[in-house]
Amino acid sequence: MKNVAVLLGSLSENSINKTLAKTFEKLGEGRLRFDYLDIAALPFYNNDLWDNPPAAVTDLKHRVEAADAVLIVMPEFNRSFPAIIKNALDWASRPYGQNSWTGKPLAIAGASPGGVGTAAGQSQLRAVLPVLDFVVMGQPEVYFQFKPGLIDEHFEVTDDQSRAFLAGFVASFANWIDKHGERDTLSVAAE
Repeated sequence: MKNVAVLLGSLSENSINKTLAKTFEKLGEGRLRFDYLDIAALPFYNNDLWDNPPAAVTDLKHRVEAADAVLIVMPEFNRSFPAIIKNALDWASRPYGQNSWTGKPLAIAGASPGGVGTAAGQSQLRAVLPVLDFVVMGQPEVYFQFKPGLIDEHFEVTDDQSRAFLAGFVASFANWIDKHGERDTLSVAAE
């Protein structure tokens, strides 16, 4: 079973993105194990803190390094991605030369009540990820329009078409991890 470090871009207890992540977790049972990282505990990035890094920072880096892959599930704020995601990305990529994200297979998903989901925010995030040396899954993209009753309190998807789509995303991500989890730099560069 593959260990997936999960970054949730919403701090809300009743977040629809948290519900979406828990739904992915349920759909991936037996193949993926989710580790929800406590990125809310991170201070704002400050390079001066590396002499004595906060426990939340060292915990983040250790758990990312132990993970086989990373999943970001996030809302969209003002046509961009949440600052809490950027802060976590920055902390785990530092100090210079000690990027914990290097070579990690990554997938992105997001939910919104709106019709375009989180497309603009994910586009902004995708512009940042190559610099961090992730191996980013391009397809399928999940800009999920969250409607009341679509996912029940047990994280079961009540609509067959939506269930098939989300299960397809999870299967594609698991396959992506299998393919790129033990990255051979030459083979990735040649793809």
